[in-house]
Amino acid sequence: MKTYRRQIREKILQALYTIELRDTDIESAAGWLLTQEIRDDPNAMKFFNLLLKNIKEHREEIDLYIAKNTFNWDMSRIAIIDKNIIRMALAEILYCEDIPPKVSINEAIEIAKKFTSTDKSSKFVNGILDAIFNELKAEGKVHKNGRGLIDHSPAKLQKTEEDK
Repeated sequence: MKTYRRQIREKILQALYTIELRDTDIESAAGWLLTQEIRDDPNAMKFFNLLLKNIKEHREEIDLYIAKNTFNWDMSRIAIIDKNIIRMALAEILYCEDIPPKVSINEAIEIAKKFTSTDKSSKFVNGILDAIFNELKAEGKVHKNGRGLIDHSPAKLQKTEEDK
């Protein structure tokens, strides 16, 4: 069975971008972006709904982490796409217990490379997410369940990237 997690992440990013520019809710912005393949896959829809719900419900908290770790950058000065990629990755790190943090960070970097015009964006996203992840780890706020989700050795990380 094929998983659609990378596609779903990209669709959610597009929806987040849409709501920054238009007066619409996130469900409407995201709903029309989904392919029939994704809609027909219960696991894909479960991941889509979980990630979307967590971004929406915890956006204030997520934005506080971003603001705290962007070192004298006003949130309004961060590129919309970069900010939304970071939001999405943090929602995964904080609220998706079955996804290793390094996978969430790597996915964010790859999506930044695809959706932004410069390689500086992917480096910016990586730097901010690494800083926030280290802070969350130090505060004991990263809660992951399952084997291999805390140990990020290359062999274990490769296994989990099948969820893309």
